[in-house]
Amino acid sequence: MNIKPNISMLNALIRITFGLTILAWSTSKLVKHPWRDSYLFAAFCGAMKVAEGIVRYCPVTALCERCKDMIQEHNQATDSMDGMEGLDTDSIVPYNPS
Repeated sequence: MNIKPNISMLNALIRITFGLTILAWSTSKLVKHPWRDSYLFAAFCGAMKVAEGIVRYCPVTALCERCKDMIQEHNQATDSMDGMEGLDTDSIVPYNPS
C-alpha cells in the first residue's frame, strides 16, 4: 500500500491546530470528570486529527477520491457500451417462459 500525502500544507496546519485544541479541551475536562467516556472519545478524535496533520494523509479523503474515480470509470464504461452496434436497450424485452 503506497501512502502519499493527499492534503495540502494549509489543511495539515489547520488539522494540527484544531486537533491540539480538541485534545487540550478534552483532557482538561477528563481531569475533572474521569468517568465520562465522551471526553476520552474526543481526546482520541483530536489525537487522530493531529496525526493526520503531521503525516498529511487523511484516509477519509483517500476513500472519497477512490470512490469518485470508480464512479468516473463506471460512467466511462457505460458510455462506451451505449455506442455498440446491435445493443438497443430500449427494445429489449424481458424473458417470459410461458
